[in-house]
Amino acid sequence: MENEDQKSCSTTLEKRVILVMILSFFVAALSLAGWFIQFASQVAAGNKSETEIVIVPKGSSVKEINGILANAGLVKDDVRFLVLARYLGLAAKLQAGEFALHRGQTPQELLKELAIAKPIQHAVIIREGLNIVEIAKIFADGGWCDAEEFIRLSEDPDFLKSLNLGAHKSLEGYLYPDTYYLTRKGQTTADLLRMQVRHFFTVWNEIKTAAPLELSSYEVLILASMVEKETAKAEERPLIAGVFFNRLKKGMRMQSDPTVVYGVENFSGKLTRTNLRTPTPYNTYTLKRLPIGPISNPGKAALTAVLHPTESKFYYFVSQNDGSHKFSETLREHNRAVNKYQRSKKKQATEESG
Repeated sequence: MENEDQKSCSTTLEKRVILVMILSFFVAALSLAGWFIQFASQVAAGNKSETEIVIVPKGSSVKEINGILANAGLVKDDVRFLVLARYLGLAAKLQAGEFALHRGQTPQELLKELAIAKPIQHAVIIREGLNIVEIAKIFADGGWCDAEEFIRLSEDPDFLKSLNLGAHKSLEGYLYPDTYYLTRKGQTTADLLRMQVRHFFTVWNEIKTAAPLELSSYEVLILASMVEKETAKAEERPLIAGVFFNRLKKGMRMQSDPTVVYGVENFSGKLTRTNLRTPTPYNTYTLKRLPIGPISNPGKAALTAVLHPTESKFYYFVSQNDGSHKFSETLREHNRAVNKYQRSKKKQATEESG
C-alpha cells in the first residue's frame, strides 16, 4: 500500500509540474505575443497626410532598411521589425529606391506600403546637340554619377566593345538626347550610358535608310551632329543637310564653325582666324571631308534631315542673328550676306557694350 501511495503522489506531482510548465509556457507566449503586438500596432509620430522621403540603397538588408526608416522617424529601430517583416512574408519584397512614405503609420502598415510603393521618378533633360562633357555635367549635377567617371567610361575601349562600338574611340553621338525618368535604385554610370546608347539604336532602327552619297551609318551620325549644332530651327535642318551634301558632291570643304570649336581644347568662347587655320581632326576648314567623329549628340530630327536632305542649289549659309540663316548659291552672294549680318552683329555688340 505504501508503494502505491508513493506512486500516486509521484504521478500527481508530475502532473502538477507539467501543468505549471504548460501554464508558464502560455503566460510566456501571451507575454511575447503582447510584446510583439504592442510593437506592430504602435502608431509612429506624424499625420498620414505627411510624407517623408527615404532612400533605400540597392542590396539593403531588412535590418538596414529598419535603420533607414528609424532615422527618418517612421518606425523604431527594433528587432521586432525583422520578425514582423518575415511573419508578413514581406522581407523579400522590400524595394530599393527613393520613396515618399507616409508618416503616422504602424510598422505593419509601413511594411506593406514599402513593399508596393512606386519609386520617385526624376526627369533628367538631355537637350539635342550637347556633347559628352556637357551631358556628364547634367547627370553629375543631379547626383546620378561622377562627371569624370562618366567621361572616362564613355571613352573606355572595353566598355565600348561591350556595346558593340569597339571600332569607335568614344560614345560621342550615341548618347541620345531625350527626357529620361530616373529612380534612385543605385544605377551605375555604366547603366546611364547604356540607357542612352540603347535609346539611340531604338530610334536609329526606326528611321534608318540608305543615305545620300552612300554615306555609312557613322558618317550619317557625324553629319547629323554637325547639322544639330548649326541650327535649332527644325525647318532648316534638312536644308542645311542639303548644303553639306552639295559641298560634298563638289569636293568642297564643309567649313562648319562648330567642328572647329569642338576641336579646340579649352575654347575661349570666341572663334579666331588662328582657330580656323589650325588643323585638328575636327576642323572642317582644313579637312577635305568630314571630321573624324561626331561633335555632338543629335536627335531624331537631325538624323532624319541627313537621311532626307532638301535638294537645293545652295552651297553657303550664314546666321541672321535671330536663330535663322541666310542661304546663298554663290560665294559672292554669301560674302554680301556675311558682311551684312556680321556688321549688324558687331553694331549690336557695340551698342550693348556702350
